[in-house]
Amino acid sequence: MRVLFFAQLRQVTGVPAADLVAEGVTAGALWSLLLERWPGLADHRSVTRLARNGVYAGADDIFANQDEVALIPPVSGG
Repeated sequence: MRVLFFAQLRQVTGVPAADLVAEGVTAGALWSLLLERWPGLADHRSVTRLARNGVYAGADDIFANQDEVALIPPVSGG
């Protein structure tokens, strides 16, 4: 799958995007894989949403290798 990182998450990982093999995993299992590769994401997990193919993902959603996954940090505006 293609994983996209935005804002401060891009700084934490050092890359704007990465490829990850994770067929048939839940959001929780995907987070575990992400944290193995980029431990610095742990500080952002509680406030970061996952989006799968342009739609916010729920905890029970199943992710596949052909998915595009975006890690969406909180945004503020004004």
